[in-house]
Amino acid sequence: MSEYQYYEFLAIDCPLDADARAALRDLSSRARITATSFTNSYQWGDFKGDPVALMTRWFDLHLYAANWGTRRLMIRLPARLVDRDRIAAILAPLEDVTLLDAGEHVILDISRQEVEADEADDDSGWLASLAPLRAELLAGDLRLLYLLWLIAVEDEAVADDAPEPLPGLAPLTAPLEAFAEYFAINPDLVAAAAERPAASAAPDPAAVRAAIAALDPAATTDLLARAYAGDPHVGVALRHALRDRLPRPDAAPAPRTAGALRERAEDIRRAAEEAAAARQEEERQRAAALAERARRARVGLLAKRGEAAWDALEAEIERRNAAGYDAAAVMLADLRALAAGRDALAGFATRLAAIRARHARKGQFIARLAALD
Repeated sequence: MSEYQYYEFLAIDCPLDADARAALRDLSSRARITATSFTNSYQWGDFKGDPVALMTRWFDLHLYAANWGTRRLMIRLPARLVDRDRIAAILAPLEDVTLLDAGEHVILDISRQEVEADEADDDSGWLASLAPLRAELLAGDLRLLYLLWLIAVEDEAVADDAPEPLPGLAPLTAPLEAFAEYFAINPDLVAAAAERPAASAAPDPAAVRAAIAALDPAATTDLLARAYAGDPHVGVALRHALRDRLPRPDAAPAPRTAGALRERAEDIRRAAEEAAAARQEEERQRAAALAERARRARVGLLAKRGEAAWDALEAEIERRNAAGYDAAAVMLADLRALAAGRDALAGFATRLAAIRARHARKGQFIARLAALD
């Protein structure tokens, strides 16, 4: 099997100029390069570039996948807009997640090994599904970090008494669901975490307007000037400016522990298995009832046909193929049921013995009669 590797980079805040695209072309003659992206895949070779260097210089997102089970996602964020200490504290138990300094940015570098790959999936399209995670992080939504913490919980890298990093995980956005799927996080563990919301309700709009009105005029002017200049992060900056001016949310319930989440995930798994088993049993009973109704209908028709039914049976046997033998075996089972209902099994046994003798050289047909013994 060839060694398939997939590389994709996205530039969100600043498109690639001609010089950047030319430099990227020097790294690969086959890559698809646009003003906002670089995409390439390899069956035998490898990419000459350094993903961290490319992220530091040009890109905001990077996805890497290999068919031996490695998956990697890198997200570049403006350093001034993230709480590095809080992020680092949540990421502490994770060996395959790091926060890298990149000048005015930080890069969240996420990887996981031995993820079972779908051979039919060429990995294109996944980064588009995951890209909104960057905006969620910049808006202060740290649920991606909760999912990363769940990886450590799943890998038993977190002690049972370790508290969850956020009050909860709900409601899961489509990008968060895509991340959990792509990085193969235990879905039962995700469901357990998502039984509680990540935060209290959004602040009252009137309180937000009052907090904005109370901003220092110089700060307001700066924010408006940045908005006029097209700063893509001015909304994030405004939220940061208002963070300490808005009413404090209600106190969250006591955090759950890693051990409690593992136990709850096991409960969810067991309940899902029991529900699936119940559905299968219900379907089995439904199929059995349908089969019984069909059998009774066939037996009723055979009763009306009388001796002609035995002639039809012989005709099926003489077709000398699997379909004919199958049909004959079904007819014999129905004729036996008809005989049992008439207290005439002795006569049926005599006719069956004659059929066995008459067609003894038809091994495939005789084998089908084992169920009648």
